Amino acid sequence: MDAERPDEPNGWSEETSHDFINYGRYIVPERDTQMQIICSLLSDLDSPGIILDLCCGEGLLEEILMDKFPTISIQGLDGSDEMLQKASQRLSRFGERFRGGKFELSSPAWRKPGHPFNAVVSSLAIHHLLGPQKQALFMDVKQMLKPNGIFIIADVIEPGPMGKELAAVTLDEIVRKRSFELDGNSSAFDFFKREGWNIFRYLDPEDIDKPSPLFDQLKWLEQAGFVEIDVHWILAGHAIFSARKAK
Repeated sequence: MDAERPDEPNGWSEETSHDFINYGRYIVPERDTQMQIICSLLSDLDSPGIILDLCCGEGLLEEILMDKFPTISIQGLDGSDEMLQKASQRLSRFGERFRGGKFELSSPAWRKPGHPFNAVVSSLAIHHLLGPQKQALFMDVKQMLKPNGIFIIADVIEPGPMGKELAAVTLDEIVRKRSFELDGNSSAFDFFKREGWNIFRYLDPEDIDKPSPLFDQLKWLEQAGFVEIDVHWILAGHAIFSARKAK
């Protein structure tokens, strides 16, 4: 995604957040399906439980999770003021069960919360970190989890040479089809193309997107000491995978 802005070159800005809120329903492949998969993976969560969401966005996943699991609470962190404001508005009916906070994903400052979590989830965020930063995050998340706690990642991955063009073509087709399904025209797809948001066509090494191969990330989870590492869904260069802290 080409998120370059005059005030924040090659970085995520509030304008980018605004665009993503408006266009996320078009550009995230099978977003509803992804959220339902995450819910299914959390079905054995201890009750009452606490979930940490890294880059919670506008609170879409939180709303589904707290409706489905009435005894859980969620701490949602994000780097965008607008995203956190939208999340707070959306989730106000849950009261103290949702707590939002601002953070910088790459910073270690937030990684000692003072209490362990039953689960840590992250959607479309970790690919903003370089490989060594992902490895450090995986090790830190393991320390933040309770025994038997689960770490769930839904994210962009780096396809191999044979898969890159397939991912690019598939993502274009998903966004084009979604644009016509929701609006009856190609305006959202036109925006997607104009902004260079197909990461598999327009990846800029200096941009904020730093996807890593799925195989590498599974190895890094294993090296961090996780068990039950598994892949649950993959489409158009996006994947959902998880790992568990040993009992």
